[in-house]
Amino acid sequence: MDSPVSSDMKTSAKHSTPRRALIRGMAVVAVAAATVAGGTVPAGAAAVPKFKEPAIFGTSFQADPHHDFTRGISSRHDGILRGWVTHYRAGVAEYTPIKWVKDRSGNTEGWFTGPKQGDVMAYASRVSPKLAYYSALACTGSKLTVDRRGLGARRCSAKAATALLKRGHRPGLITVYRGKIVKFQEIYTP
Repeated sequence: MDSPVSSDMKTSAKHSTPRRALIRGMAVVAVAAATVAGGTVPAGAAAVPKFKEPAIFGTSFQADPHHDFTRGISSRHDGILRGWVTHYRAGVAEYTPIKWVKDRSGNTEGWFTGPKQGDVMAYASRVSPKLAYYSALACTGSKLTVDRRGLGARRCSAKAATALLKRGHRPGLITVYRGKIVKFQEIYTP
């Protein structure tokens, strides 16, 4: 008497264990390849892509061509803005782009300035609870902590970062990702 199972089913039942092992092996290889290609990064940092950095001492305001300023104040699109925080309250920072103005008198090298009064170039974003705030003056103003480009190199605690954001008007590179400020790196100006 013939078995109720067809010969095709017998064959696939016979090879199902090696087939499963092959699939598992391919999955392991894919995960290993992704890890090698992506490098190893902390879990929180892996989520934020690397954005193109603007000129630190750029002499024009950075544009955000996809932002509609007529719809009220809202977050900037993902990327890095050369700017400063103008107001901070309850985990939300309002910020504007800034540009470098060269001093023609010879007294100083120059200074940063924001948009003119009444110019609607302001943004507002929630500040990430994992904000990476890098101070140019040791988080307390006691000593210089910058890299060779003049960007803050010392990471501040959450408490110090909040205090610095509340002070406002500190020039920096503001990284926005998914509507939140995830990084602020101060620009040192003597």
